[in-house]
Amino acid sequence: MTRDTALIIIDMQKGMRSSTLPPRNNPSAEDNIARLMKAWREANKPLVWVRHISRSPASVFAPGQSGVEFQERFEPLPHEHVVEKNIPDALINTGLERWLHARGIHQVVLVGVSTNNSVEATARTAGNLGFMTTVVADATFAFEKLDFAGNMRSAEDVHMMALSNLDGEYAEVRTTVDVLDSVGG
Repeated sequence: MTRDTALIIIDMQKGMRSSTLPPRNNPSAEDNIARLMKAWREANKPLVWVRHISRSPASVFAPGQSGVEFQERFEPLPHEHVVEKNIPDALINTGLERWLHARGIHQVVLVGVSTNNSVEATARTAGNLGFMTTVVADATFAFEKLDFAGNMRSAEDVHMMALSNLDGEYAEVRTTVDVLDSVGG
């Protein structure tokens, strides 16, 4: 990883802990995100925080709802960049691409939620735009979901399929340990 590799933490908001959400996988994702966040801060590398702001007033992510707020463990520092998005993709209509290019950042590491939604959408666009993109498999998570045929897929199945969609096409999928080993570069 280069010195100017940005860690992009996606949607780690209070609403992601809502009891109304379906079962999820990877209960250690938050610990792994916190380890990566700490390493990035210690290495003085760029951190980007992405927050989803819903256009639906009924959403836990609607403006004014506590679900919009970052989880206490994942509060950005004043000098860290915060991006607000209204769609899953953090690079569309947010200015993030311009922000990265203005700082000479060509490599991004994505963590957060959910693997098959905001993480996958952002990784696809990042890869298509030419960023060297890494998705950290054990620092992301997904929720169980009905497939198109009406079959319930476990959160782990949804997670693994999203990672499979990305690996080698739009991004390199790695583990937290792998990424931490290369942070000093």
